[in-house]
This record gives sequence, structure tokens and C-alpha cells, in this order.
Amino acid sequence: VILDFDENKSRIQLGLKQLSKHPWEALGEGVKVGDKVKGKVVVIADYGAFIEVEEGVEGLVHVSEMSWSTHLRSAQDFVSVGDEIDAVILTLDRENRKMSLGIKQLTPDPWTDITTKYPVGSKHSGIVRNFTNFGVFVELEEGIDGSIYISDLSWTKKVKHPSEFCNVGDKLDVVVLELDVEGRKLSLGHKQTTENPWDKYETEFALESLHTAAITEIVDKGATIGFNEDITAFVPQRHLEKEDGSKLKKGEEAKFKIIEFNKEFKRVVASHTAVFRAEEAKIVKQAVRKAEAQAAEAKPTLGDANDALQALKDKMDGKK
Repeated sequence: VILDFDENKSRIQLGLKQLSKHPWEALGEGVKVGDKVKGKVVVIADYGAFIEVEEGVEGLVHVSEMSWSTHLRSAQDFVSVGDEIDAVILTLDRENRKMSLGIKQLTPDPWTDITTKYPVGSKHSGIVRNFTNFGVFVELEEGIDGSIYISDLSWTKKVKHPSEFCNVGDKLDVVVLELDVEGRKLSLGHKQTTENPWDKYETEFALESLHTAAITEIVDKGATIGFNEDITAFVPQRHLEKEDGSKLKKGEEAKFKIIEFNKEFKRVVASHTAVFRAEEAKIVKQAVRKAEAQAAEAKPTLGDANDALQALKDKMDGKK
């Protein structure tokens, strides 16, 4: 078929494929969106794969349509060139000769029975897929992801970034905290899989309780002491003072009194100074009580006073 003629260059452009119908024109009229087709993978790119469903007719399977998982990966993770695969027609544009296909549509959407499989309060195990500044994304199964806010990672550790707590690929036990079916969101918690140790510490480190520990670090405006692997207390500068007027140094062991315990904010404040000041106050109180008791013993009773007054009256009346 003559396609073009250039008289100046004495050149004629010819076409051979034009002698037969374009494959898209030969595509059956009965083929429609939603139909299941079979084809061969002919080209792979990072964003997807081209599937030849009929000779000369190709459709694109975008990587997001290869799996129900929301973690986009390379198409090469799912298919290889030459693979024979089944797919579903998602869009069909005969005029512009474009077709998009999907593979994941051949399997049920895992969110269909999400309330049955992952009810609020249920416990599961998942794989850490990635981090954000505010938390961790955990994949419970392909297509089912949940997020753990940074505050729900640990009861005791103050985690500034999730990478301090776990690594991508780690397996984490989780509890379903909230479920939004319409928004396809799962809120998970890791610390909820264990009891809150601060419930126990609230009694063990109650206000006014005494503990022996060593100064761990000297920090701005005070120091820190580690009572155990979970409890790190802050000691304000003025509460580091010892009985002789000097101050506790790093590594020095001493007694401390709990002067603040906040379970919600995981804040514990201790004082060494309050220990001996309390002893001083106790001694003063004891001395005051003793002095009062002695004064009470020395003070005449009402009966004694009456006898003395009667004796004085008799004397004044001239009686013996």
C-alpha cells in the first residue's frame, strides 16, 4: 500500500501491514470491561507489565493492580517476560486502542470480611513494612495493612523515631485498636500485647517511697538515675544536695525519695535532699513532742492548784 510519495526525493513510502485489518479492529465486539482474558507478558517496566491478549493487542497491568497490597513494588516482583497469566479487563478504549488489565481482581478483596478476621481487640502478628515520623506500617497479610502510632509501641520507652524500636522486615505482635472499614484503615498497638508495667510501678514507686540507686548521668538542670530497665527518674539540681552541702556526682550511690510519679507521662522525679531533710524534720518533731510532754509533767494540775489556793485562803483567815 502506498503511504506517501515524495516527488522531490523520488521516494515512495510503502506499508505492508495495512493490507490486513488492524488487530484492534479484529478484536471481537463481544470483548468488554469485566471479561477475563489470558495473555503473555511481553514487556515489563517498573510501573507495570504489558500483556498481549491477542496478536497485536496489548493491555497494561499497572503494578497497583497486581496485588491487593498497598505497598507498591516493582512489576518484576510479580511477573516475568513470557509468563502466561490470567487478567480482568478494567478499561477498554477501542478508539484510542488502549486497554488496562488487573490481576488482583481474580482473588477476593481481603477487606471484604475484615470485621470477621480482624475485630477490635484481636491479636495478630505482622511484618514491619515501612516507617513514618509518627509510627510504623505493619502488613498483616497481603492487602491488609495497619499503622502503629509511635506512642503505642512501648509502655516504658520514650521512642523518638520508630527506627529506634524496630527494623523493616521485623515481625511484631499487635492488637487491633480501631477499624475503619469504609476508609480501609486499621489502627494497631504493639504495647497492648503486654500488661502495662507502670500499673505495678505505681505502687512500687509510690510518693514518699525510698530507693537506693546511683547517679546515671548529669544532665541539664539536674541528673538522672536508673531504678531499673524501665524507670529512669529525674533529680532536679537542688535535690542533689547532700547533708554536708556538697552535691552528688555521676556514679555516686545514695538514697532517694520519690517526690513525683506520673504514670500517664511516664515521669518520675526523685530527691536525695528530701531524705535527710525528712530525717531532720522527724528529729525536730520528736524534740517538740518531748518538750511538750516535759512541760505538761511540770505544769500543776487543776487539783493541785485548788489545794494551793485553799491553803493560801486558810492562811489568810488565820487558820492553821
